[in-house]
Amino acid sequence: MALRAALLRHVRIPAQTLNPALTLTGGKWGPPSLRWMSSHDDHLTKSEVTERVLSVVKSFPKVDPSTVTSDVHFQKDLGLDSLDNVEIVMALEEEFKLEIPDKEADKIDSTNLAIEYIYNHPMAG
Repeated sequence: MALRAALLRHVRIPAQTLNPALTLTGGKWGPPSLRWMSSHDDHLTKSEVTERVLSVVKSFPKVDPSTVTSDVHFQKDLGLDSLDNVEIVMALEEEFKLEIPDKEADKIDSTNLAIEYIYNHPMAG
């Protein structure tokens, strides 16, 4: 999965663009111009993901914001229970506008795992 995400961040597909002036004036087509297209041009940087994940966790009502770091465990370090863990994952889904499958959400039990999952998710925004 990480290899796929890394590859998608660097793949560019050439596409021909149409020159509207030529189609409106009936002129002859010149050499096609190329533009680079990728749906991942606006992929979040790791520091942006880290900042936003930490912000979501710090804003959780049962968490002392001063204890939140990029490698804190939700249950062991913050004293949260499994329901709180689910609520944090749901808040992360809302923040990054993505859906995390239950099977994957169950594995996210620390800020580090949340950061890695979201950073490698191609649709995170």
